[in-house]
Amino acid sequence: MTSNKQKTISPVDGKVYVERPYATQKEVQTALKKAHSAQTEWKLLPVAERARLIGLFVDKLVEMKPRIAEELAWQMGRPIKYGPNEVRGFEERSRYMISIAEESLRDVAVGDKPGFTRYISRDPHGVVFVVAPWNYPYLTSVNAVVPALLAGNVVLLKHSAQTPLVAESYTEAGRKAGLPEGVLDHLHLSHDQVARVIADPAIQYVAFTGSVEGGRSIHRAAADRFIHCGLELGGKDPSFVRADCDLKHAIETLVDGAYYNSGQSCCGIKRVYVHKDVFKPFVDGWVELTKPYKLGNPLDTETTLGPVVRTSAAEAIRAQMESAIAAGAKPLIDESWFPQAKGESPYMAPQALVCEDNKLEFMQEETFGPAAGIMQVSSDDEAIKYMNDNRYGLTASVFTKDLAAAVAIGKRVETGTWFMNRCDYLDPALAWAGVKDSGVGCTLSKVGFEHVTRPKSYHLKTQL
Repeated sequence: MTSNKQKTISPVDGKVYVERPYATQKEVQTALKKAHSAQTEWKLLPVAERARLIGLFVDKLVEMKPRIAEELAWQMGRPIKYGPNEVRGFEERSRYMISIAEESLRDVAVGDKPGFTRYISRDPHGVVFVVAPWNYPYLTSVNAVVPALLAGNVVLLKHSAQTPLVAESYTEAGRKAGLPEGVLDHLHLSHDQVARVIADPAIQYVAFTGSVEGGRSIHRAAADRFIHCGLELGGKDPSFVRADCDLKHAIETLVDGAYYNSGQSCCGIKRVYVHKDVFKPFVDGWVELTKPYKLGNPLDTETTLGPVVRTSAAEAIRAQMESAIAAGAKPLIDESWFPQAKGESPYMAPQALVCEDNKLEFMQEETFGPAAGIMQVSSDDEAIKYMNDNRYGLTASVFTKDLAAAVAIGKRVETGTWFMNRCDYLDPALAWAGVKDSGVGCTLSKVGFEHVTRPKSYHLKTQL
């Protein structure tokens, strides 16, 4: 029998942390009607007024930072010392999008023509349905929520069952900021309910972040309605360490990129291709930098590596690594260094496997945990071949002192974002997009506003 309640099992202790009833059909319809009604007025507000109100909303959510850090630790295992980073990222992205909204949403001039006034406006879609994940619950959702609101849409937010308090914090902040009723609301929904909401005529755009299979489900649900979907999906993000790099910087950056948030990031580092001339010192440095990590209870302020989200996720990661090791991959990290790691629990030691076969499942499919594969290469061409030999394409990076080489390599790598001497970072001034199975659409930057609006042409004959 299907439960009518949503339960959040905390990875901290395996117990129910939050329990919420799923929205009833009446509650869903009421929320959709309120959103549709609110949007007719919201879209007519000047952009500057919408920006002012959204700025107040950001203020109110930022005030919740201490509470949010603790809630994230309980809901998804993020060490409490890192919780404030998520709120800082939320604020940075929000403030930037607010700062460019008026310019980005301005009518597009098409040139003078005697007797006519002509321009293209950027009209909001209407009601935007945001379906957000648990791993970076504020940083992923803000990419869609704030630009959509600025553009004159209203937002209905459905958050992961693992992080329901995030959705509630959004609406609480919106209410305190004085956003009109219906402009920003949330619903706790089952998977089947999500599909039915997408099929409702009130919804005009869907923004989803999650797995490839989840993206396919969203796409199928929207297929009959001819509405746009923004899909940010999986990643198996690679990095290339050239012989001319600053090796210390490369090691520090990539280890952090692989293990931060317990490796539960779609743009975290999962594949590292290292030039043979620096391979041994790179591997040695990786091991030494991994040893100081402290795996443990995320509510402990000394913890730097929390549990993965659930035991089943940890078991899937362990199975993937065991398969790679059976095929010849060599583990670099002695798990005895992390006594808190336990089988049949979400607490798992960080790991890196030296691999010789790029076709291993461990080098091809998502590994949503603190583990990365490292391979030796002998040239730029070999690194590029391996980096592109994958169905994902969210971000990729190179570590080198040669800017021209970085740009040249970047032109050949199939990715949505190309980094030099950094990784696992989102700059709100740049378009956030993926290629291949990493999704379609774009969020943030000036370009991101084009995806939460539609063009509307004004062709006005003024002389008769």
